[in-house]
Amino acid sequence: MKKNIIRMMLSVLAFALIFTLCACGGNETQGEKEEGSISLEFEKLLQNQAPVEGEKIAVMETSLGTIKIRFFPELAPKAVENFITLSEDGYYDGITFHRIIDGFMIQGGDPEGTGRGGESCWGKAFEDEFSSQLFNFRGALSMANAGPNTNGSQFFINQNQGYSDANWKMIEQSYGIKPEIVELYKKMGGGAPWLDGAHTVFGQVFEGMEVVDDIAGVTVTSSGQPIVAVTINKITIEEYKG
Repeated sequence: MKKNIIRMMLSVLAFALIFTLCACGGNETQGEKEEGSISLEFEKLLQNQAPVEGEKIAVMETSLGTIKIRFFPELAPKAVENFITLSEDGYYDGITFHRIIDGFMIQGGDPEGTGRGGESCWGKAFEDEFSSQLFNFRGALSMANAGPNTNGSQFFINQNQGYSDANWKMIEQSYGIKPEIVELYKKMGGGAPWLDGAHTVFGQVFEGMEVVDDIAGVTVTSSGQPIVAVTINKITIEEYKG
């Protein structure tokens, strides 16, 4: 059993490495992270907070249920503006989650459904917006890319539900991640810390993670494409009412 768990872990990490280097761009030339100290107190994490009344949120209606997402416009203004503008224009309506890796992420936002299409609301790629206050925790909404500063319309929602302590240690050592950051990932229920500094985090699911898990659990091909399409029916931008 132990060998099977380790083998599964290595398989997910291999998928993750391919995802990072190919489909969503590598982190070999990462942009500079935001300078300044950060609070490593779990209770004070921005992604661990509920939205406040009047705050803009996204209500993503999918063929498997509804996902609600809050944004972080102060830290990733362009990514947030891009997503909101495209959503309000109906750009994402009817688009599929074209790449799904259970235990890692669900990816969408490509009108071609191939992972090679889509463009930003400005019609061109825009720069990364990394922040020392945002992480690729479970439930984080992040920009997919093809390398540094190549953001367009594609995004993904981190879905990983965590690992054993031994496997977290492996991740910590393999990617040079600080132990205190790994601890935050554990408390947030999982995620992909190796993507920090390579993919802009600009939102966080605060309701509907069970839907994300259901999407992640559908049957897919060897390349991660769902056998039966999972569709984003509509994304509505609303004011949070509590």
